Amino acid sequence: MATIFIKNMVCNRCIMAVRDTLEAIGLPPNNLQLGEATFDHELSGQEKDAIEKALIPLGFALIDDRKSRLIALIKTLIIELVHHNDNELRTNLSDYLSQHLHHEYNYLSNLFSEVEGNTIEKYYIAQKIERVKELLVYDELSLSEIADQLHYSSVAHLSNQFKKVTGLTPSYFKQIRLEKRKPLDEV
Repeated sequence: MATIFIKNMVCNRCIMAVRDTLEAIGLPPNNLQLGEATFDHELSGQEKDAIEKALIPLGFALIDDRKSRLIALIKTLIIELVHHNDNELRTNLSDYLSQHLHHEYNYLSNLFSEVEGNTIEKYYIAQKIERVKELLVYDELSLSEIADQLHYSSVAHLSNQFKKVTGLTPSYFKQIRLEKRKPLDEV
């Protein structure tokens, strides 16, 4: 059994694109989830090269070194937490990451900062702000409901954080919608 890690695979559409691509080259995975694919056999160098060659045009890449894999897993967990597992947002981020990755949070935090040049917390906030933008554009929830859904302590806290990151208030953003949303892998 082999597992490969895939950079920039951050949404369900990405999973479908990667699955279709792997099946098209004759290497269907046993399991495919955000950031990783598992196969029922060890992959040869030639098979890994074929996967890499097929994924690059789609904007994906294989991740080889341990540190890069861990960074990719941190990002994937944060994206899943913010964009797909709303109920778990109440969990302390450091505990959540430590539990899932089986490393002390200090180690994860230092590694992330060293490799990414940014803190885990800032990345987490950036993801939350992208989620707020998405919800504002959908225009189905009030700002108060968005703050509640994303577990902000108050609308004021959400508004302050939103303005600090985007330079706009949420209401102004909703009104003009000039600030385009970013793809999750570019946050």
